Amino acid sequence: MDAATLRACPLFQTLSSEQLGRVAAIASRREVPGGTAIFVEGAVGDEMYVVISGRVRISKKVKGVGEEALAILEPGAYFGEMAMIDDSPRSADALAHTGCVLAVVRRDEMEQLMFVDKDLAYVVLWTFVRTLSERLREMNEKIQGFFAMTGPFR
Repeated sequence: MDAATLRACPLFQTLSSEQLGRVAAIASRREVPGGTAIFVEGAVGDEMYVVISGRVRISKKVKGVGEEALAILEPGAYFGEMAMIDDSPRSADALAHTGCVLAVVRRDEMEQLMFVDKDLAYVVLWTFVRTLSERLREMNEKIQGFFAMTGPFR
């Protein structure tokens, strides 16, 4: 994978050129046709992804409602990073909203890289924490909006 392409991703923007080159060396390129599932909720995850081109839809299936889109990700965005942190099943579906090209990073390779380069690990893990915090805040706002629309429960 080309290091310059990965530089567009906020997760990797503060890495040194050498560190970014190491990440690029373990990343692979995957083309996904539009409408194709990248992963489904409940599946075991061992990869994270960076959108190189195209768009990816992150959604959940809500019983009695259907699919609820949580986000449409554009080039530079990353997703599936929770699989790098824990062994829990995927928490949502990821679907190629359009045909897309993804950079794919496997957990075992990233763990090895972070074990060898502690500075890289610090930057990547701190960025993960900020991302998860932002997403939790967004979800809290959505939940608050939902309750505001449905009125008080009796």
